[in-house]
Amino acid sequence: MNEPTLRVEVPMRWGDMDAYGHINNVNLVRMMEEARIAGFGVPGGTGKPGIEPMVDLFSAVPENTQILVVEHRVRYVKPLDYRNVPAHVDLWISAIKAASFDICYEFHDPVDGGVCVRAATTLAFFSVETQRLLRLSVENKEAMARYGADPIFR
Repeated sequence: MNEPTLRVEVPMRWGDMDAYGHINNVNLVRMMEEARIAGFGVPGGTGKPGIEPMVDLFSAVPENTQILVVEHRVRYVKPLDYRNVPAHVDLWISAIKAASFDICYEFHDPVDGGVCVRAATTLAFFSVETQRLLRLSVENKEAMARYGADPIFR
């Protein structure tokens, strides 16, 4: 993995744990969303103001634009055991294309620091008015490129 990355902390909830004592795969995808929002912000027009993200890439999307999930890819390296402390998640952007980009994640055990999960989410901007994907602007691509690194999956 290349720099630059953002590191965020995502709480593990008691209810996220499965019968084996580790974070359930469905709840891991929810944690990916929490990490993405903590790192890059709440999509514009959703929610109310709160804690500022580390890097605000998403709150300034044009009106009537949604940021939609196109695909999730998840590779479980080792179990992410439930702990009463937040998981450490490294985030970066890769595969910036004409109308989509990937957010990459590495989930680390908060005690031993080992990598437990590697994942990526492909996102796209979507016009509510035209019901079509939007091309990323030059400004979008430049802002994302500042946090760009190699993809998790090739």
